[in-house]
Amino acid sequence: MDLGFIQNFLFEASVWVIPVLLAITLHEAAHAYVASLCGDPTARQLGRVTLNPLAHIDRFGTVILPIICLLSPLGLVFGYAKPVPVNFNRLGNPRRDMILVAVAGPFANLILLVISAILLHVAAMMPEWLGEWLAANLYRSVLLNAILAVFNMLPIPPLDGGRIVTGLLPYPLAVRFARMERFGILLVIGVLFLLPTLASAVNYDLGFMKNLPSIPIYGLMDLVFSLVGLR
Repeated sequence: MDLGFIQNFLFEASVWVIPVLLAITLHEAAHAYVASLCGDPTARQLGRVTLNPLAHIDRFGTVILPIICLLSPLGLVFGYAKPVPVNFNRLGNPRRDMILVAVAGPFANLILLVISAILLHVAAMMPEWLGEWLAANLYRSVLLNAILAVFNMLPIPPLDGGRIVTGLLPYPLAVRFARMERFGILLVIGVLFLLPTLASAVNYDLGFMKNLPSIPIYGLMDLVFSLVGLR
């Protein structure tokens, strides 16, 4: 194996590991913490109200999938943690609290995104050898948290946006909408990734569908960079 490839892989791994662990840990811990505040102790009893990443790591989503992304030409790393168990029947106000628990994860990513952007100012003041590595970590943290915040707010269950819609709909419609949870994530993957790939195989261009999520993701990043004085 080429030495340059190994060095590049190790560098990329070193600047993705911390952002991935922080982003998914804070996301899931926020869900667990708000669920506990709202009356459901399930996640707290299972040790999920913690910033210890070991409590949230999913073998495939947190370890194997990011490595596959690193070895692929995707250009970014994506991952996920073990979902936080929430018993909605134990919440004080199930419909309202379902929304609060769902919002907590993306909101945590938004906070981490802003903090990471602010710390880019600090990276610029570090010695070059450290500053470049720190800036790479922080930029990837900004990117990853923007992806998680936007992706999870898609109004499709079991994503957080889908849970919010379920909480807002009248009960009969909410029950029907929640049934999408069994295949919702497959629908997202199919529409955004598989369908454009299959279309390109028959020379029909649906590549714009892959780019649709990048509009709010990079728009959010540009907004935060402007707010913290990096634009």
